[in-house]
Amino acid sequence: MGEVDATVVGAGPNGLAAAVTLARAGLKVRVFERATQVGGGSATKELTLPGFAHDVCSAIHPMAFESRFFREFGLTERMRFVTPELSFAHPLDGGRAGLAYRDLARTREALGRDGRAYESLLRPLVERAGRVADFTGSTLLRVPPDPITAIAFGLASLEQGSPLWQRRFSEDAAPAMLTGVAAHTILPQPSLVGAGAGLALTAYAHARGWPVPIGGSQSIIDAMVEDLRAYGGEVITGHDVASLEELPPSRVTLLDVTPRAFTRIASRTIPTRYRRALERFRYGAGSAKVDFALSEPVPWTNPALREAGTLHVGGTREEVAASENAVTKGRLSESPYVLVAQQSLFDDSRAPAGRHTLWTYTHVPADSTADRREAVIRQIERFAPGFRDTILAVSSRTAVDVARHNPNYVGGDIASGAPSLLQLVRRPVLSPDPWRTPIPGVYLCSASVTPGPGVHGLVGWHAALSALRHEFGTRALPDLSPREPVRGGTR
Repeated sequence: MGEVDATVVGAGPNGLAAAVTLARAGLKVRVFERATQVGGGSATKELTLPGFAHDVCSAIHPMAFESRFFREFGLTERMRFVTPELSFAHPLDGGRAGLAYRDLARTREALGRDGRAYESLLRPLVERAGRVADFTGSTLLRVPPDPITAIAFGLASLEQGSPLWQRRFSEDAAPAMLTGVAAHTILPQPSLVGAGAGLALTAYAHARGWPVPIGGSQSIIDAMVEDLRAYGGEVITGHDVASLEELPPSRVTLLDVTPRAFTRIASRTIPTRYRRALERFRYGAGSAKVDFALSEPVPWTNPALREAGTLHVGGTREEVAASENAVTKGRLSESPYVLVAQQSLFDDSRAPAGRHTLWTYTHVPADSTADRREAVIRQIERFAPGFRDTILAVSSRTAVDVARHNPNYVGGDIASGAPSLLQLVRRPVLSPDPWRTPIPGVYLCSASVTPGPGVHGLVGWHAALSALRHEFGTRALPDLSPREPVRGGTR
């Protein structure tokens, strides 16, 4: 292999975002991926039966519209999305449900007595959704670019992340909806960070919606790979990197790996103090994944739920909190919170005609070997009697299986590190430039680094911009917009 300007290890969303950014800056980039398929947590595969396309990890993509990297990259111009009018829903007993439409006013009307309280909490964030994304999409060790947005976001998070979280509501649908989104974080409920992440995602749901990528999450990855190759970059799959010394000579190396993996890969060159800081980094609870091939759509008791791209299944706010709090204490929940996505209702490429896919996962203690298919089926059947009869095939993976598929998911932790308050500020170390390591020319760009988990490409983008500043003296943002590369000249 010839020499390159930049080497990237890991072809997940962040690794590819870094590679695209560097290639657009005119550098020769090579990406190494241990798996035979690029994408990491954003891959799409046939997991159950032929013709049924299942997203391996990430499924619905609120940040596809709100991430600054994806906005700069022009993702929506490169591929197709469908955005359900009902962003997410939360079934409750008795056929009732909380319904989060893109239209906040419509959501207010559907919530009845609590509608006005829900709207007053969310509207300041919905109106500033792009600014919320920018505020939460970088290191918190800086002066907020928009103090008004930061204050509004902070006050709402303080309320919903504390014992005061119920004070404005009198019924159960609105609070269940908010906790269902906050529980994405796999944190105790209530918690400040869980509330903040949940409020941001809910704001995006009412701003531009939670889009479904046509063809699966793999389509996002394919768009980035296509751009990288158009600008001279290359991707080598099936290549596991065990040491920095194995990599070809290059001026800069970006690693889409966890701190644990980095201390192993860079074992001979990593300074002791930095190593100790990385060893203090903590990983969170795990996830167990269950995918279904179905003969027909899920028979929800409430028919409106067929309009939702995403559902949070687990009952009331109190029930969801009890389930998540059990997991964070190392116990399996008897009545688990289940995150559900119904992509095939909006994208007919996911399954053969008349058939459907169903994507689900539930939280479990780290390194759990528990197969949760029966627990997931029972919880869905609670709100959709007869669901079991629609199942054609099941693919079930334990937290250990999830970690085996993607080593960045330590113990099954799909966030690649507990998103606690401390680790939002110190992710993975306390620094205004956490992507840069003490090893010259080496940068971290995984979800273990600020701004953390999610399919947004922001970690890779920030890491690449840091590398361009420090290693190449380039402060200008590379143009990432969809355009044809200039052949035989400067880009």
